[in-house]
Amino acid sequence: MSIPNCPACQSEYAYEDRNMFVCPECGNEWTGEATDSVEEEVVIKDSNGNVIVDGDSISVIKDLKVKGSSSAIKKGTNVKNIRLIDPDMNTGHDIECKIDGFGVMKLKSEFVKKI
Repeated sequence: MSIPNCPACQSEYAYEDRNMFVCPECGNEWTGEATDSVEEEVVIKDSNGNVIVDGDSISVIKDLKVKGSSSAIKKGTNVKNIRLIDPDMNTGHDIECKIDGFGVMKLKSEFVKKI
C-alpha cells in the first residue's frame, strides 16, 4: 500500500503510525478513510476574481522584479497559453508560462488579469 501525501500541506514525507497517517512537516494526522474522499479541486482566480484555466491568456498588472536579472517584467505584458500548477507552499506561485525575453517563469495569480 502506498502512503498518500499529507492532505493539509501535500508533503510526501508522511508515514503510517498504527491506524493513522502522520505528517512530520505540519503535524497533521488523518485516517486512511480520509484519503478515499474526493479531493477538492483548487480554483485559481486572477486579481479581478475571474477564474483562470490552462491555456488562457493573461496580462501582468504591475512591474515584477525578476530574481537574478537587472530587468523586470513590465506592467501590461501579455502572456499566452499559461499552465496552472499546484501553488508552491513557500512562494505561492501558481502559474507557469513562457515570457518573451525571460523564458519560462512562475507567477502569482494575484499579479495578473485574464484577457
